[in-house]
Amino acid sequence: MPRQPNASATPAPEHGFVARLLHWFDDHGRHDLPWQHPRSPYRVWLSEIMLQQTQVATVIPYFHRFLQHFPTLPDLAAASNDAVMAQWAGLGYYARARNLHAAAKRCVSEHGGDLPRDFDALHDLPGIGRSTAGAILSQAWNDPFAILDGNVKRVLSRYHGVEGFPGLPAVEKQLWAIAEAQVAQVPAGRMADYTQAQMDLGATVCSRSRPACVICPLQADCVARREGRTAELPTAKPSKVLPEREAVALLLRDKQQRVLLQKRPDTGIWAQLWTLPQADAGSELQDWFDVHVDGSLEDAEELPVLQHTFSHYKLHLQVLSRQVHGLRVEEPTLRWVDDAELSALGLPAPIRKLLDGTPIKAPKRTSAKSRNHE
Repeated sequence: MPRQPNASATPAPEHGFVARLLHWFDDHGRHDLPWQHPRSPYRVWLSEIMLQQTQVATVIPYFHRFLQHFPTLPDLAAASNDAVMAQWAGLGYYARARNLHAAAKRCVSEHGGDLPRDFDALHDLPGIGRSTAGAILSQAWNDPFAILDGNVKRVLSRYHGVEGFPGLPAVEKQLWAIAEAQVAQVPAGRMADYTQAQMDLGATVCSRSRPACVICPLQADCVARREGRTAELPTAKPSKVLPEREAVALLLRDKQQRVLLQKRPDTGIWAQLWTLPQADAGSELQDWFDVHVDGSLEDAEELPVLQHTFSHYKLHLQVLSRQVHGLRVEEPTLRWVDDAELSALGLPAPIRKLLDGTPIKAPKRTSAKSRNHE
């Protein structure tokens, strides 16, 4: 069971926490992030979705490119799925892009093309959880709502000595209560700054490993600092060995050197992205090939195995490369694509990297007859 904030410590009043954090932010916080100028609801929302599970330095170029293609929320809502996924490709966690697109359409149909300035309505949109809704309201409108992202969980767990993995409901409930109590002490007009200050402190000072406690504005009353427990708090998630899976994919080119891509289903791994035809077993892919493709897998080349780690398993993807005559069966999910067109489609990062680096040729190496497709 998680324990309450360390009873032996006497944390400073919450206004002390807030005041010191804001003072630190004024001098040392990040004030030049692209979504801060201006802090419009659309820009704040886009940044918050991109920043989920992704670092600021990685997000910034994607943020700029995304806004170039979809400068307003209605522009995003009117865009095609392929156009949205093409600009998101490489950023990972693609459900974020699908939810972003779906939420934009909802905003157009239900909220006049704007994000709603109402917590329940905002929270009801696809991809917007409790913390993200609070982050949007606090940063776009200076409304007094708490956030509890990974950085804030780490700061609060250490400062108050909260034990237990923050992802557990009981621990998270305790942290939410602390976060909301602190919000009540934020001066009027400073909520956006306070929200950013919490994230900045966790990202730049109270980091996961080797936190810079000597320069932290909260060190005097931090339980973890006082008790020498910064390495223990927050409590780590119980370790779990990721399962490993194997699959086979086809890299097929026609006589015009176009590559054959297949659109993934609406759910599952790489949902709605264009990728190579793929199956869990070589025999399944052989059967698919015999039905759909005019050509043979004889003399297909086995490319180096692609390894990609998802959040819940590791994938080992064997890619077979071959030039073929064309398609026997035309389907909406199949498409021949010129290399010049690839940038306009949403492709998984490892597949895009493979296509960017794979020479165009008709390989003649390992005979398909000699391979075990099971």
